[in-house]
Amino acid sequence: MSSFFMGVQLVFTVITGLYFLSLLRNQRGSRNAVNSDSQKELDKLKRMELVGLSVPLCEKTRPANMNDIIGQEEGIKALKAALCGPNPQHVIIYGPPGVGKTAAARIILQCAKESPLSPFNGSAKFIETDATTMRFDERSIADPLIGSVHDPIYQGAGAYGNAGVPQPKPGAVTKAHGGVLFIDEIGELHPIQMNRLLKVLEDRRVFFESAYYTSSDSNIPPHIHKIFQKGLPADFRLVGATTRSPEEIPEAIRSRCVEIFFRPLSGTEVEQISKGAAAKGGFDLPPECSSLIARYASNGRDAVNIVQTAGSSALVEGRNNIEVKDVEWVLEFGRYSPVMERKIARDDEVGVVNGLAVAGRDHGTVMEVEATAAKSINGKGNLITTGIVDEEEFEGRGQKLKRISSSKSAVSNVMTVLSNKFSINCLNYDIHLNFPGGIPVDGPSAGIAMFCAVYSAISGKPIPGELAMTGELSIMGKVKPVGGVAAKLDAARRSGIKKVIIPWDNYQEMFEDYGLEIVRVNTIDEVIESCFGKAV
Repeated sequence: MSSFFMGVQLVFTVITGLYFLSLLRNQRGSRNAVNSDSQKELDKLKRMELVGLSVPLCEKTRPANMNDIIGQEEGIKALKAALCGPNPQHVIIYGPPGVGKTAAARIILQCAKESPLSPFNGSAKFIETDATTMRFDERSIADPLIGSVHDPIYQGAGAYGNAGVPQPKPGAVTKAHGGVLFIDEIGELHPIQMNRLLKVLEDRRVFFESAYYTSSDSNIPPHIHKIFQKGLPADFRLVGATTRSPEEIPEAIRSRCVEIFFRPLSGTEVEQISKGAAAKGGFDLPPECSSLIARYASNGRDAVNIVQTAGSSALVEGRNNIEVKDVEWVLEFGRYSPVMERKIARDDEVGVVNGLAVAGRDHGTVMEVEATAAKSINGKGNLITTGIVDEEEFEGRGQKLKRISSSKSAVSNVMTVLSNKFSINCLNYDIHLNFPGGIPVDGPSAGIAMFCAVYSAISGKPIPGELAMTGELSIMGKVKPVGGVAAKLDAARRSGIKKVIIPWDNYQEMFEDYGLEIVRVNTIDEVIESCFGKAV
């Protein structure tokens, strides 16, 4: 009987051994198959890495130091002051696309790491993100900016999930710890993300919550206990960039940041970028081509793209020199529109004055204001105003906004001052006031320009062609301060203006660096004396 049981036991032992031997062979076979497949994929990756295209011209021309950033001297100085000192601050950079906002932030961090005053050490990271492409889930399943918790119920939780342990996943704010977090188009952040970001800026740590976390659970590793109880470090400096205007950015984030404005590039600066791009691309770019590019490219990115496309067209034809026809072809098929940039080249005229305005977002421009005045019949004069854009529509935080111009009310102020202060009865004249070009005009800032145009038309006194002005005119004849004076002065300098009249309250010492004769005025009498050379 015992020999029978021993035989049965032997049979089961053999069967068990064969079973485990089969499992072992299957595992080895699977491992061999995986290794074989992995080797094939590695070989494929190696072959892919051996293939590479030429470096795009836009990458070759990417600024490597502060001297490579064209036309943003004031913005660079402000950015350096905000980040390179002993107490670096959060920053928002405003400006049109393609003027160097991202490159400037990256370069300034390198400067800060080299400064003995800066708390950034040599290992400080520059973490770059884009708010328009940042994947976000309102259920907090995924948040690449702030971080999230990978609970055990989610697919792919791995060994921690099998053990019922929640896993905190660090976001960009933790990856940027000790360095700079750059968020491009920060105005596009989801409102929930924006609020969470504000909390991180205050606490300088990220705190997580999970229904699967229990402080008394001994199965949870110590480092996860520490993360849930004390949070992840997130002590960084935020640099946000946006093409939006300040009014479209939440006040809560603006109040925590230094606001820096990068200005649009001038034609001369675009020419300089075009020449540099051509040199790095190995093209011969004659002056007439760079000048043509500057008339159509509004930023450095457009200039580089035009040079690269025109240069490629030339290379296809077997030459390295870019010709005017190459640039014209690119401008035609690319549907480029000419950049609005006036150059002052006229004599003194009656009824024509150079006004200063801000077109778009922080882009100064010089505009003409014209006026004619003819004697009316029977004292029943008419007033005609043309060229004013009454409404300007633009996108703002997911909705369309309209800005109503107040230019026509400013015209009424001009008529009142002429009548009450200078005893000129406007009903004795047929007055036509015109704004050529259809530029959106925010009326108050064109007040003194409109007055001088009408006054000149009535009196017959010419206005200097190299003079420009900006300022609001009150019905009492006072000149009130206006906005965007720095951008307006920059436009005046670019267009060849020599003398500018501005409100007294707008004056800053930095305006003397523009190389213009700045005249500060408080009253319309002072405007007339500066404009016509004789006090009333």
